[in-house]
Amino acid sequence: MPDPSARRPLKSRDIVLFQKLAAGLAHAGVSPNAISGASIVFGCLAGLALAATAHCADWQLRVCWLVAAVSIQGRLLANMLDGMVAVEGGKGGPTGDLWNEAPDRVSDVATLIGAGYAAGGDPLLGFGAAIMAVFVAYTRALGASVGAGQIFLGPQAKPHRMALLTITCIVTAALPTFPAVTGTPPSPLITIALWIVILGGAITAWRRLSRISSYLRSKSRS
Repeated sequence: MPDPSARRPLKSRDIVLFQKLAAGLAHAGVSPNAISGASIVFGCLAGLALAATAHCADWQLRVCWLVAAVSIQGRLLANMLDGMVAVEGGKGGPTGDLWNEAPDRVSDVATLIGAGYAAGGDPLLGFGAAIMAVFVAYTRALGASVGAGQIFLGPQAKPHRMALLTITCIVTAALPTFPAVTGTPPSPLITIALWIVILGGAITAWRRLSRISSYLRSKSRS
C-alpha cells in the first residue's frame, strides 16, 4: 500500500463527492491499479484530441479542444481516485507504487507530444515538454530515494502542467481563430503553453534539486 505521507497534498480529496465516488469504487471491488490504467486511456485520448485539432475545422475543431480538456481532467481525477481507493479504501497492493508512477509518465508524454502536434503547436516543443515533464517527475522520485522525501515543489508540477493545458484548451475552443477576426493570424496559445511547461519545468527541477542538495549537505554535517 502506498505510504500516505508520500502522497501529493490535494485539497480536492476533502470534497465529499470525490470521497463518495472513491468509496463507491472500493465497495464495487474496482482496484486502484485499474483506475491507474484508466488514467493512461484519458492521457492518450487527450493527446489524440489535441493532435486532431490540426486536421479539423469549425465545430469539430472546438469539440477536439474540449475533448482534450475533459480528458486531461479525467486523467487527474483517476490519478486522485486510485490513491484514495488504495489508502482510504484499503485496497492497496504490492504493485501499487509501480502503478502509481508508470501510468503518469505515459500520460504526460502522450498528452504533451499531442499538444506539440496540435493546431498552432510545434512538435519539437511537444517533445521538449514531454522530456521536461519526465525529468521533473524524476527529481521528485530522486528526493524520495535519497531520503529527502517526496518534493512536490512547482511551478510546473503535474497539477500545474495539466491546469495550464486545460485552460489553454478551453480558451482555444471558445476562440479558436482569435485574433484572426482582426486580420492577424490566430494566436498560438498551445505553443505559449508548451514554452511555459518547458521553462517552468526547468525552474521546478532546479528548485527540487536545490532542496535535495541542501538536505544531503545537512545530513553530511549531522
